[in-house]
Amino acid sequence: MNTLSPLLATADAAPLAGVAAKTLENWRTLGLGPRFIKAGRRVLYDPADLLAWRNQNRFGSTSEV
Repeated sequence: MNTLSPLLATADAAPLAGVAAKTLENWRTLGLGPRFIKAGRRVLYDPADLLAWRNQNRFGSTSEV
């Protein structure tokens, strides 16, 4: 059974991404960071997208970057 996780506002998503809310805002304008959802004027983050972004940005050494 699939259940939807509650969506997170920028301020709630930022600690999970390990950055400040302002950084997430800046990344959105630059096309960086985790995927986000626009709901009218609100910007929301799916916890699954935050987890996927974290996993995609996991490295074992600086030579992998």
